[in-house]
Amino acid sequence: MRFSRLLFVQALLASSLFATQAARADQLDDIKKKGELVVGVLGTDEPNSFIDPKTREIIGYEVDLARAIATRLGVKLQVKQLAVAARIPELQQGHVDLLAASLTHNKEREAVIDFSLTTFVTGQKVLVKADSGIQDLAALSGKKVVTIKGGTQEPNIRKAVPGVDVVTFDTGPQAFQALQQGKGVAFVNDEVSLLDQHAKLGAAASQYRILAQNISVEPLAIGIRKGEKRLKAEVDGVLSSLEKAGEADKLFVKWYGPDTRLKFPKRTFKIDSDRVES
Repeated sequence: MRFSRLLFVQALLASSLFATQAARADQLDDIKKKGELVVGVLGTDEPNSFIDPKTREIIGYEVDLARAIATRLGVKLQVKQLAVAARIPELQQGHVDLLAASLTHNKEREAVIDFSLTTFVTGQKVLVKADSGIQDLAALSGKKVVTIKGGTQEPNIRKAVPGVDVVTFDTGPQAFQALQQGKGVAFVNDEVSLLDQHAKLGAAASQYRILAQNISVEPLAIGIRKGEKRLKAEVDGVLSSLEKAGEADKLFVKWYGPDTRLKFPKRTFKIDSDRVES
């Protein structure tokens, strides 16, 4: 009798699990039904996503990509600001539908979430004070560096410089401020973010410099809940359409091009493949 009841309970649990998975497989339908796409963003990583000082709204390259996806789905876009370390948990728990949050596509994360086509390719580098005497990565061994909690920056700098002492902060601006206050000799971040923060210094920019070596190459992508194949197909379809129509390049020029603070001369990648961090 107990054995039969055990089998019944196991069957009930299996049925419940199957029902849950089936429901989750309909996320695309759920988004259309509620008429809203909730996208998690950082809001602190200019120009990918940041707060417009005039309107106080979150804008940026990744926000525009998210808006294009929402438009294709025929729903309203809602952006939700997240901390770096909270990105994947918020997606897994269903608090956001997608992540457009400077998210590196790597093998470790593939185990827990899915990714769109690559939306941007950058490298991670190190910013130091010009008078620090630090000329290369090797000089960081045994020294304290600052970076962002929950990102790929910490494991990458530890791999590149054995013996480095890493202190993490919730956001890029907080980590950069820590460097300015002398809480570390270097700041590790994506090259684009470092260039942006360096440019914001104005006349004081001469007091800092970015080391030439990359510690990694980072393909960024939109994060999608694991197993949501229909939603991934829709997201990839929108991104492919933007690339084919020339709109992806226009967005790059808008946020990164020659007339922006970053002044990138041209785009060196296309949104046409699914790259993984090497």
